[in-house]
Amino acid sequence: MTAFFSGFLGKAGRLLMAAATLGLVGLDIQSASASELAKDLFGGKKLPAATAPASYGFYSKGCFSGGVAIATDGPTWQAMRLSRNRRWGHPKMIALIEKLSREATRDGWPGLLVGDISQPRGGPMLTGHASHQIGLDADIWLTPMPDRRLSPTERENMSAVSVVNEKTHRVIEKRWTPAHTRLLERAASYPEVERILVNPGIKKKLCDTVTGDRSWLRKVRPFWGHDYHFHVRIGCQPGSQGCKEQDPTPRGDGCDKSLAWWFTEEPWRPATGPAKPRARDIMTMASLPKQCLAVLNAPSPVNEAAVTYHGKGGAPTAVVAAPEPEAVAPGKPVISQPGVPATANAFAPRPSGDIPLPRPRPTNN
Repeated sequence: MTAFFSGFLGKAGRLLMAAATLGLVGLDIQSASASELAKDLFGGKKLPAATAPASYGFYSKGCFSGGVAIATDGPTWQAMRLSRNRRWGHPKMIALIEKLSREATRDGWPGLLVGDISQPRGGPMLTGHASHQIGLDADIWLTPMPDRRLSPTERENMSAVSVVNEKTHRVIEKRWTPAHTRLLERAASYPEVERILVNPGIKKKLCDTVTGDRSWLRKVRPFWGHDYHFHVRIGCQPGSQGCKEQDPTPRGDGCDKSLAWWFTEEPWRPATGPAKPRARDIMTMASLPKQCLAVLNAPSPVNEAAVTYHGKGGAPTAVVAAPEPEAVAPGKPVISQPGVPATANAFAPRPSGDIPLPRPRPTNN
């Protein structure tokens, strides 16, 4: 994975990666207490760790370094819920989303609406997911991208449309199209994709209708929720020795007794007894892999633009640590924690990676 990442980095980025690998980047790993809640610490980071890409731990208990962001806008995608700052992922994950968005248009899908990927440095989130912690998970809406650019307000408030009847747990026929099937097949076709999580009703629809080659159905797994989006998960990437692999998917296409179970009463019975706290709400730094302290305290890139993936042929040009205030030349602006730029998109020329360009975060209306 280091080779993948360094292939599109500039000289400064490669030097920093080498320094980080050799342990030459100074890290204050004592600044976070082992007893502090990890979600508060990782949820407060606005930019990734400017070190070599690596995932540590498991999908639901870990972190990652060397993350990049998908641009808010691209020719075949638009990112949603920008205020969450969850457009970040391992470079391989971000590249795969862009590839899927581009190739899915050949199958009749007009473009992707991209939901949550990960926080800049991963870790447990303040709200929402249990997984998405190591930069290898992404949510893609089952709502096609419209033929216009959505405003920041629309991206915050527009609702994804469920394609499953919550009472029968079957697909709503008038909302399901052959293009949905082709989109999922395209996503499953990539070797690095190990699982695609969908609502059980969607899995059943695929089992009942897919003909010809059905081998890709093995990757499509039923799970609660996922009625308005699907979840793409890739495997641990080279260079991530601390990444814990998930269990292999079971043999067969999954259209068997394991699927039939989802259409009994058992999976939908309300839980009994006192509610247990969510793992993310009690997870401390001591719960995470030891490398996550270093990830948390690693230097940030100079700005978001330097680590925003702009699509095919337009990856980040450099990952450089933000300069200390006293090292900045007189009159040069200092950007410590830039927000999500409303205009960061894959259509515009990329700004130079060593010139901070502040842009305002879109407001919530």
